[in-house]
Amino acid sequence: MISYTDRFAQSRCISNKLLNALISHVKDHVVYDNDTHLQDTSLECSNAAPFIQRSEARLRGKMKTKMFMVFAVSAFLWHVVSGPDRVSVSAMEGDSVTLHTDVKINQQEKIHWYFNDIRIAQISGDLKICTDDQCVGTERFRDRLKLDNQTGSLTITNITNTDSGLYKLVILRSSSDSETIFNIFIGVSAAEREEVKEGESVTLDPGETKSPNDVKKLYFNDTLIAEITGDQSKICRDDQCDEIFRDRLKLDHQTGFLTITDIRITDSGLYELQINSRRSSIMRSFRVTVSGENFRAHHF
Repeated sequence: MISYTDRFAQSRCISNKLLNALISHVKDHVVYDNDTHLQDTSLECSNAAPFIQRSEARLRGKMKTKMFMVFAVSAFLWHVVSGPDRVSVSAMEGDSVTLHTDVKINQQEKIHWYFNDIRIAQISGDLKICTDDQCVGTERFRDRLKLDNQTGSLTITNITNTDSGLYKLVILRSSSDSETIFNIFIGVSAAEREEVKEGESVTLDPGETKSPNDVKKLYFNDTLIAEITGDQSKICRDDQCDEIFRDRLKLDHQTGFLTITDIRITDSGLYELQINSRRSSIMRSFRVTVSGENFRAHHF
């Protein structure tokens, strides 16, 4: 017959064994002193061996189940809290705005674009494209939408104040789906007109830009004349530009303002500012007209 003292010793032995099993199982995830590792007592534990083995197996099974549940709950919470990617885009009336998908599509993917929860464009699995009236039977954007069939990126030309709002991109894949929200803010065009005499200076205002990391390029009749990338700025990188504006361009690196000094009739034409970021691009146009008597410049 086992005495009370022996039962107490066996219970202590069992407790120590189970605690050692617990510490051993999670030793890669916790820090503890070697001194805290419990040792078997001097009493024999052989009588308790079957119980200890069964208890260790149950303990490990329960711990694996709980660890899996913690992982699953964490993944669920991460998905709920993180939600879709969100991108803010600021533009001015008259700009052309491109919203980038940041992917290259294939025939197994579908691209859906929504404006305030109304579908305005899509690319189906066989790469068939529809925009605006073809998708929903309305002419909300009246031929102002363009869809890149390689990437699914959406361009809105001649954007207006009523185009402000939420644009949702949904990419449907066989393995997983993704969603991105673009919040577009449209400012009123300055449309500032100036009249100066030939030989004076004019400054083209790029308007407010969102990020100092955006890449800004200015073109004159499709010729690159100025560029700002991060903390670097360049003017007239090729001979054609230098021949037209030789030493007459001044670029403010902080604001992006471009000043043309000693303006000439040959400086008349279309100036286009392109602002590029990873998820969006903006094209802003300026029409400059110079005559022998006066000069007019306006953003449109």
